[in-house]
Amino acid sequence: MVEIVVILCAYLLGSIPSGVWIGKLFFKTDVREHGSGNMGTTNTFRVLGKTAGTIVLILDITKGTVAALLPIWFGLNIHPMAVGIFAVIGHVFPIFAGFKGGKAVATSAGIVIGAQPLFAFLILIFGVTLYVSRMVSLASIVTSIIAAIASLFLGDWIFATIVWLAMIIVIIRHRSNIERIKNGSESKVPFGLNKTKK
Repeated sequence: MVEIVVILCAYLLGSIPSGVWIGKLFFKTDVREHGSGNMGTTNTFRVLGKTAGTIVLILDITKGTVAALLPIWFGLNIHPMAVGIFAVIGHVFPIFAGFKGGKAVATSAGIVIGAQPLFAFLILIFGVTLYVSRMVSLASIVTSIIAAIASLFLGDWIFATIVWLAMIIVIIRHRSNIERIKNGSESKVPFGLNKTKK
């Protein structure tokens, strides 16, 4: 029974639409009505800028981390990732936003960091890639791939399996972004390296 409650809590945490709430509360803007129409970190950076994007990034990472820590806090014999993945599902299909959510990058990173704190280096990978490319989508994809590769060296097959599953979700959710990156039409954030260039 406790396990079911914890899993439900993880899903509800993941369902919190950080981008929507931050946009409406502080910017009087629904990010779903602009840019790609997505509620996640990528579109928040694009529509509302660096400050809002960073706040949403932190919130989405945090809800994933907390979800992964729930079984530890409750002393349950469940792998943190097995619970954390429900936060990812909640982010992609949020009950608080009509089941139309984000691309799960930050929340996936959050559950990985919650289960394996050493993987906090992923935040640096994301930041550097974002600064150099000015594309949140590319930074997201690169970070998820590096996380998946790194997971193979831990000897924890449950952790690795779910990280690879999360990577696949991230890549599938970024299919349209990948096409735009290929043809050079992907939107860029208004900060970072060579920000004055088109």
